[in-house]
Amino acid sequence: MTAIITATELADDLAGNHPPVLLDVRWQLSVAKAAGAPAFDGRAEYAAGHIPGAVFVDLDRELASAPGEGGRHPMPDLAEFGAAMRRSGVSRDRPVVVYDGGQGWAAARAWWLLRWTGHPDVRVLDGGLPSWQGPLSTDVPAPAEGDFRPAPGEAGLLDADGAAALARTGVLLDARAGERYRGEVEPIDRVGGHIPGAVSAPTTENVGPDGRFLPAAELRDRFRALGVSGDAEVGVYCGSGVSAAHEVLALAVAGIPAALYVGSWSQWSSDSSRPVAVGADPR
Repeated sequence: MTAIITATELADDLAGNHPPVLLDVRWQLSVAKAAGAPAFDGRAEYAAGHIPGAVFVDLDRELASAPGEGGRHPMPDLAEFGAAMRRSGVSRDRPVVVYDGGQGWAAARAWWLLRWTGHPDVRVLDGGLPSWQGPLSTDVPAPAEGDFRPAPGEAGLLDADGAAALARTGVLLDARAGERYRGEVEPIDRVGGHIPGAVSAPTTENVGPDGRFLPAAELRDRFRALGVSGDAEVGVYCGSGVSAAHEVLALAVAGIPAALYVGSWSQWSSDSSRPVAVGADPR
């Protein structure tokens, strides 16, 4: 099973006898919100038009807990997450396709959570809504209650100590923009820089100009150049565990398993006792 699906494939699946559950997770990081400007409103975007049959999922409320010690987008309460997925019609024996406004980060967060909690068949629409060539709808569906019950995996999730250890023993990728990794700018968190030993790997370099993932072979070459090779364990973090999920997805497209540090830099940097590295050198 692949982790992504094209718009053409999705249209075929939706017209078939066993259509997937379709989740719209439009969201974007709003630096403007931190400055007091209105935040991006994914629900309003959904109401204005979505792929027919799609159910809106709120990343901030259903795919994360409230900001706090765990970071800006900490793990959601799994009982609440499961209830939200069931309300959206998610069942274990029915495929799920997730999309967002095109950036792919929010859709990847939903993909990662569903996969980590045991759903066997979840894909992300490659290129998001802009890749969809069919009609849009303003009808809000009322799906039948699903039966999905989260069953978290034993691997695939890192905490702060696990991320620090992996930076020493494996490969820890930092999915943020290079200038944030180097500590040149930090628009959101307490301090700039990166986890000592982490390698800069901006998630924006996983996609082409059209927002779609690079071919698997090119992604493998990219990650190999960043030190991902052999049996070394791989982990990813970002600012708050959203864009890093997109990098985990890119690694999955390349056939490379990776763990996600959900708390990411927003959690790490909030603890003044944890070391911070700056500059281009991982150490």
